[in-house]
Amino acid sequence: MRESWQEKRLKFIAPLSRRILPGKPLDARYLGLENIESGTGKLLLETEQELVESSVISFDENSILFGKLRPYLAKVATPDFDGVASTEIMVLLPANGNDRGFLAYSLRSDGFIRRVSALTDGAKMPRANPSNVMNLDLPLPSFFLQRRIAAYLDRQTEKIDRLMNLRRRQIELLKEQRAAIIQRAVTRGLNADAPMKDSGIPWLGEIPAHWEITRIEKIASIKARLGWKGLKAEEYVEDGYIFLSTPNIKNDDIDFQNVNYITKARYAESPEIMLHEGDVLLAKDGATLGITALVKSLPAPATVNGSIAVIRPSEQCSGCFLALWLSSHGVQKYIDMMKGGMGVPHLFQRDLRRFPVPLPPREEQIKISALVEKRRKKINEISFSYSRQLALLAEYRAALIHECVTGRKEIPEPPLPPDREVAHAL
Repeated sequence: MRESWQEKRLKFIAPLSRRILPGKPLDARYLGLENIESGTGKLLLETEQELVESSVISFDENSILFGKLRPYLAKVATPDFDGVASTEIMVLLPANGNDRGFLAYSLRSDGFIRRVSALTDGAKMPRANPSNVMNLDLPLPSFFLQRRIAAYLDRQTEKIDRLMNLRRRQIELLKEQRAAIIQRAVTRGLNADAPMKDSGIPWLGEIPAHWEITRIEKIASIKARLGWKGLKAEEYVEDGYIFLSTPNIKNDDIDFQNVNYITKARYAESPEIMLHEGDVLLAKDGATLGITALVKSLPAPATVNGSIAVIRPSEQCSGCFLALWLSSHGVQKYIDMMKGGMGVPHLFQRDLRRFPVPLPPREEQIKISALVEKRRKKINEISFSYSRQLALLAEYRAALIHECVTGRKEIPEPPLPPDREVAHAL
């Protein structure tokens, strides 16, 4: 912090508002934590809540909103309208001529968020005590420098955000391209001029004339574990079996880095679920329903939990091709239609057995899989590069804000308007 700056407690800079209402007025706009984007403070207003049965806190267009629940998410906003908010949000009122924009950047900075997070209570849902937050110090320059810093950060973060949004869009387009490549390969094959025939399945349409339509139960066996669950993290054993759960299942691969282990004695209860290379894993429960992965290699003996179906192809079917088919856009839509369960989506094993599969000759299956893998690998490399750029941009954005609001970075003079540029040059 520079010598000309001062440190003051937040409660003297922007006192806490306590205007609590028993419920949301009918004509008031409501903001919950879900309406504030983490890190940027952008308001997400597409799904504004109309009915709120709990108490709320009112704010005006001059307020700063600070999320006290899970403060590490850095949900800090500066709305340009009056309204009410969740009581999980602190409402601060900038005072003594301090600039709201500068204060919002200060409250959103990594340094301040880390200090608040260190004062939270609760493990799963950490919550900051408002009194503790208000007693934290903030470095403050003069009002004119606050305005200059806020304006500079507005310009710079806007440029960074535009580039980040471009990269996100490019990643989504790559996902769409990858999905289109897979869908076309597993329903049309490699020869664009091959004669076609009606598959007899409305959502599938035509397939090459020399392919056949079969069901999973005719070309693979399906196994799923019932009963006991895996051990907790503190019960890991180094010489046990890898125990895969749905978070380990990815559409392109299996995450063997963050896995549980079970003892050999416990594994003996269901020895038929020992995984083999070439098996296809399919998540059949919850939010991950339909996620598919091929077991390409195994670093150690492995098994799965009860939310994963193990599909073991016969000699007639390649595991690579079957995994591609199950991950295709058409099948994912079919799974969405077939899912059942009360509350938690579930794919029943009897339905999975009857899944239709357009099956080319095995040699063609292998060629299709190899071509898709080659194209998918190239797309994944580009996507990984964009994801890495996103992470670096987010780090740069956070570092820039921290340096500016703590006085470590020299803020350039704002650009002059065109007419003043000419006068300045003369």
